[in-house]
Amino acid sequence: MLSEPRSGRLAAWGNALLAGNVSPDDAVLAILGEDAVHRVEGLPGEPAPVGLTLALGRLRALGVTGLRVALPAPGHPLGLSGPAEFNARALEAEEAVICHGGALGLVPEVHEAGPDGDVHVEVVWHCLPVREAPPADVPSLGEAERELAEALREATEVLTRLDVAGSGPVAEAAIDAYRARAERGREVLAPGYPGRAVRVLELAQRVGLLISVAYENGHGGAVSASEMAARAEVLRPVERTARRAQVAAYNSMVEERERR
Repeated sequence: MLSEPRSGRLAAWGNALLAGNVSPDDAVLAILGEDAVHRVEGLPGEPAPVGLTLALGRLRALGVTGLRVALPAPGHPLGLSGPAEFNARALEAEEAVICHGGALGLVPEVHEAGPDGDVHVEVVWHCLPVREAPPADVPSLGEAERELAEALREATEVLTRLDVAGSGPVAEAAIDAYRARAERGREVLAPGYPGRAVRVLELAQRVGLLISVAYENGHGGAVSASEMAARAEVLRPVERTARRAQVAAYNSMVEERERR
């Protein structure tokens, strides 16, 4: 969870474009990130894969008014609304974008290409029909903020007691990388998102950092089987809370527009 999901970038900057807050070129550059190219396959009216600029324009023409994020995991179809085929593809990718107003969804398929030493990433977004229904288990921003604060306190207390969350070279490298990204002044969300959504997403990313460090930092002081089980037990609900908060933040622009 240290890395920003591609579905988050697509939804955030796609929403900013649909709202007229950014230009198509700026939106596409932000969605690409460090990837070489993104294409969209299966768009209605397009017999072949198309680039992001054309795809976003086509989605607008098809009646899409906003983009939502889904970050499902086994046993937790977060942000999904069906049908089964789309849900299965999204669960395999662990992310998807739902097109509000168009009954379509986008699931990324990521490929690495190029020779050794010059490998680049290419992404194909598969466009599939979705069911127009409320997404599963997505909290409001207020709920997500409260849940995150509580989960962070509980996880920090348990992991500190087990001595697994804050020491060692892996932990230090992860924390340094997070700080470096923050210091570069990166945009957490695209223009037009409410300030509360930015705060929630930043907190969810910090919680994600804690989870990743705890998982990647070996056994730390959790030398007994019971202590290792306790660590896993406390991390599962915290990770679930962080994913819910991410989805709430990315989807907030669409939700706010609907309330208006």
